Amino acid sequence: MTTPPAPRLASIDAYRGFVMVLLLAECLRLGAVAKALPDSGFWAFLAFHQSHVPWAGCSLHDLIQPSFSFLVGVACVFSLAKRRERPDAWWRLPAHTLGRAAVLVGLGVWLRFRGNFGVNWTFEDTLAQIGLGYPLLVWLGLRSVRTRMAALGVILVGYWLLFAAYPLPGPDFDWQAVGVRDMPRDWQYFPAGSAAHWAKNTNAAWAFDVWFLNLLPRDKPFAFNGGGYVTLSFIPTLGTMILGLLAGRVLSERWPAGRTLAVLAGAGLGLLAVGYTSHLLGVCPNVKRIWTPTWVLCSGGACFLLLAGFYALTDAIRRPGWSLPLRVVGANSILAYLLENLAVGPLRKGLYNVFGETPFRSLGDAYEPLLSGAVIFVLFWLLLAALYRYRLSLRI
Repeated sequence: MTTPPAPRLASIDAYRGFVMVLLLAECLRLGAVAKALPDSGFWAFLAFHQSHVPWAGCSLHDLIQPSFSFLVGVACVFSLAKRRERPDAWWRLPAHTLGRAAVLVGLGVWLRFRGNFGVNWTFEDTLAQIGLGYPLLVWLGLRSVRTRMAALGVILVGYWLLFAAYPLPGPDFDWQAVGVRDMPRDWQYFPAGSAAHWAKNTNAAWAFDVWFLNLLPRDKPFAFNGGGYVTLSFIPTLGTMILGLLAGRVLSERWPAGRTLAVLAGAGLGLLAVGYTSHLLGVCPNVKRIWTPTWVLCSGGACFLLLAGFYALTDAIRRPGWSLPLRVVGANSILAYLLENLAVGPLRKGLYNVFGETPFRSLGDAYEPLLSGAVIFVLFWLLLAALYRYRLSLRI
């Protein structure tokens, strides 16, 4: 007698849907509303959490990419378990893994150069970052927990040493050449003391990009990324995905709900404590844009806690029905990502062409981007809901 398969965990799909809802909600343009209403603390709060912090620190929006990466690791555990159950040829998994990685990297590059006449070879997009580390993630997914923990330690310590050993800019350094035009204004990107090794566009990963990206065809030489993003962030991003592997292992054990919650929440709190302490002590700043080791720990802790929360509210109490609006989006996360990147502008323009701007200014000019964005958001959700109903999804 065979054991029936365990039911699908709603918490994973709900968490993924929550992340993609945050991403799709960019069409609401809360920052534009806050700018039009400068005296409103409410809109300023919402706008802050719908934007990335300038350098060190974290907003809710900053947790989208690490959550997406973390959930890739979680899902990998269950995907590999399914593959073990069917008699595939030995070469199928490596071929699928490398093919998926290539498509992810290709999509990431394409999303960054669309509209240009030539390829802008850059690899900081979320999909590209995941794709670069994905083959190693799958390899680790087939290894023991001890091996995964060791790999995580090597990544965190090695990446810290790479930055700490890179020399600081000298007195004759050309700051304007790396996008710094006004040091008093830009001081937050250039911390003092040992944290200066993780400053914007003067660090080891920036130096790697100045070498590596200029090996590729370019319209003009690469000097810096305006946001400070770097290619080598895929290495600590792999660390975030390894944390997802560890979380997926916990969920796959199908322990009693209380034990599962305790392990997930305890891991989350422990990671946050270690990461934030290292930030406060100046060991390593908490910077998402260059994915510092401290960011791996802090954002990873937040991901564990969010997963624990969704597990508690769905699988633990066996009442996942409320999460259906989120799962509708989470089931088609790649399509949702592409919609946000490609369709918002054309759709907004189409709405204005059909209906004019008057309906969207009915609450005042300040709320025009919010109302038009709300219509776009609803249209996206209805599309994803229709695909969910017929079990259609874009998979790589």
